[in-house]
Amino acid sequence: MNLILFDNQYREGMLPLCFTRPQAAIRIGILSIKEKWEHWLNGIGSYLTSGKLANKFELILAEDNLYISASTLPNQKLVEAVKKLDVGQALFQKGELIAARGGADLKEVITSGDYAPIAVVEYEGDFTLIDKIYKLIPHNQDEIKQDFKLITKGRQSQPIDETVTVVGAHKNPQITEQIFIEEGAEVEYCYLNPQDGPIYIGKNAKILEGAMMRGPIAVCESSQISMGAKILPGATIGPWSKVGGEVSNTVITGYSNKVHDGYLGDSVLGEWCNLGADTNTSNLKNDFAMVKLWDYSTERFGKTGLQFCGLVMGDYSRCAINTSFNSGTVVGVGSNIFGSGFPRNFVPSFVIGGPQGYKVNQLKAVEKTGRMAMARRHVELKEEDVQVLEEVFNFTQKYRASLR
Repeated sequence: MNLILFDNQYREGMLPLCFTRPQAAIRIGILSIKEKWEHWLNGIGSYLTSGKLANKFELILAEDNLYISASTLPNQKLVEAVKKLDVGQALFQKGELIAARGGADLKEVITSGDYAPIAVVEYEGDFTLIDKIYKLIPHNQDEIKQDFKLITKGRQSQPIDETVTVVGAHKNPQITEQIFIEEGAEVEYCYLNPQDGPIYIGKNAKILEGAMMRGPIAVCESSQISMGAKILPGATIGPWSKVGGEVSNTVITGYSNKVHDGYLGDSVLGEWCNLGADTNTSNLKNDFAMVKLWDYSTERFGKTGLQFCGLVMGDYSRCAINTSFNSGTVVGVGSNIFGSGFPRNFVPSFVIGGPQGYKVNQLKAVEKTGRMAMARRHVELKEEDVQVLEEVFNFTQKYRASLR
């Protein structure tokens, strides 16, 4: 089955990450949303998105396609319902489209929002809807556990090196089954504690000496954990990232650096981000109140219902050493933050500065820095990437207009 993951009305609620990727390219747990559906349905997926993102993320159409809402996370019951769809049918819940099956012409129906030509099948089961960026935080632990079962079933882990201390193994030797180490990973002289959830270590990842890791956590392909790091439950370290210090219940999408000491908790980072040494995030307000977060869909701060919520940072953004972020801070794409004191709780895209004031971080400067950062990972900043950045720069001009 050809799978097509389509952006929907919740895309603005997933900004700033979805400035530079479709909704289905969001990582939660071990896998991206598209990768989850590919595993569950044993298919190959592509993206139905809009604007310049459509040039970068290819759409593949076939005679028979399964269109799936990119804000919907799969589970066993939902997948079974999706598999039963016939051509011309669509799965809905309370008027919201979950999935539809049909030819290339169904693309126009989905993008228009006029579902009249589709035969409705009502779904009454439960599923997780990711309609706001902050919802990645409370659901990440469960998604790590589910993804771990999904991608390790029937497979054999690489052996655990004799220098590794597996906490709990002296009481329950079977606990080691909750650790999966992919081919090429280097894991020595560290502490792994899978008693509360699984630990996944991806292909060619490196866990350096003295690192302490308590599951459920995921260290994805070619990532590196620094010496003495403390990686706590709910942490997803995306591919090709370098992480040290203390990280808890945080999604790092990939290709980002937090190499040195400092605390990052209940947060979401995009790609090509860099947190300077001793950067710290507050994830809990002093009065224990629920955290509010900037919401691009309403263009104001909104309730999250979360007591623990730290930093959300878009792609290509960075901060200097000793930066401190308040609870519930959102940083856009391509921004460079430095200076003493706390940055404001909403930092727009393409600005440079800090509490003492901001100015525009010009597009060419972000491109130049991006090229250099990406070259270190042997990745090229392509013309499609530049076009996406230009589109984001133009769209976010309104948020920079009032900065002084």
